[in-house]
Amino acid sequence: MKITVNGNPADIQAATLPEVLRELGYGDAKVATAVNESFVPAAARAGVTLASGDRLEIVAPRQGG
Repeated sequence: MKITVNGNPADIQAATLPEVLRELGYGDAKVATAVNESFVPAAARAGVTLASGDRLEIVAPRQGG
């Protein structure tokens, strides 16, 4: 299905948010996620299913200053 990830088009096979994160190479990394501009806590990700056209934002913490 086609979704938008961090503003870029992506074609993914997975359907649930945890599966999508693994498919995109995030694995079990500590990241913040939002689907269609709604924050999704890590504990709630398993219950989120993406659909074609959805917008996914993934933010990873960085060190430095």
